[in-house]
Amino acid sequence: MQGTVDGFTYGLVTPVTAFLMACLGAALGLRCTTRSLRTRGASRAGWLALGATSIGSGIWTMHFIAMLGFTVREAPVSYDRPLTYASLAVGVGMVGIGIFLVGYRGATRMALVTGGTITGLGVASMHYLGMAGMNFEGVFEYDTLTVALSVVIAVVAATTALWAAVSIHGFLPSLGASVVMGVAVSGMHYTGMAALRVHLHPDAPPALPGEAPTSLLLPMMIGPGCFLLLAAVVVMIDPLVVTGSREEAGRLPGQAPRSGGPVASIPVQRRRTQPYATTARKESRQPWSR
Repeated sequence: MQGTVDGFTYGLVTPVTAFLMACLGAALGLRCTTRSLRTRGASRAGWLALGATSIGSGIWTMHFIAMLGFTVREAPVSYDRPLTYASLAVGVGMVGIGIFLVGYRGATRMALVTGGTITGLGVASMHYLGMAGMNFEGVFEYDTLTVALSVVIAVVAATTALWAAVSIHGFLPSLGASVVMGVAVSGMHYTGMAALRVHLHPDAPPALPGEAPTSLLLPMMIGPGCFLLLAAVVVMIDPLVVTGSREEAGRLPGQAPRSGGPVASIPVQRRRTQPYATTARKESRQPWSR
C-alpha cells in the first residue's frame, strides 16, 4: 500500500523559514570565505572553518525545518537521533573540504570543480542520510532520475557559491549570491522529496523507537541556531567583511590596487651623497702642489 505524503503540513511556514535559514548560513559562510582570502596562517584556517560550519549548519537546519512539514498520513514518523546528527557531521565535513580547497588553491578551474563537487555531494549526502534516520512502518522508494537531478542541482549550486566567495567582493553582491544559493539548496531539497515514494505493507519491519519531529525542533534551533547567531556576530564586528572599507589592507606588497579605489602616492626617497665622494671632488679641483 502506498502512503499519502504531505510535505506542507503547516503551509508556507516551514518552506519559507527553511529558505531563510539556508540563506543565513550561506551568507555567513561566503563572507567568512571571502575574509579568509585576505589573511594568512592560522587566521585563514579559522575563517574557513567558521565558513564551512556556517554553511553546513544552515543547510542542516533548513532540511529539518522543512521536514517538520513532512507527514505520512497512514503512519506516524519518528527520528533516530544518532543518524540525524551524523548527517550534520557529514554535511559540515564535506562542505569544509570543498571550502578549504578553494580557500588555499584559489579560483582555479580545478579547485572550483573539485571543491564544488565535494561540497555538493556533501549537501546531498546530508539530505539522504537525514532521510535514512526517519522511522515508520514502511519503506522509502526513490526515483533514480529525480535523485540524480537533485544531486546535480546541489553540485552546481555549491560550485557557483564557491566561485562567488572568491570572485565577488562587497557585502551586497555576496548577499545576492547567498540568496541564489538558498534558492538552489531549497530546490535541491524539494527535488529530492519529489523523488520519494512511501510504501506501507504488512511485512514491513516495525518502526524503531526514535524522536518525534516536534521534540527535535528545540535542540535544532538551540544548537545550530545559536551557532549561526554567534557566527553572525563575529562577521558583523569585522568591518573588513561587511563594508570592505579596509580591503586594501590585505593587499600584498607590490600588488596593484583594486579598480575604483584611491591610488596612494609612493614617497620617493632621495639618494644621499656620500661625504667621501664630495671630499674627493673638492680635492680634484685643487691644483697640484710642487
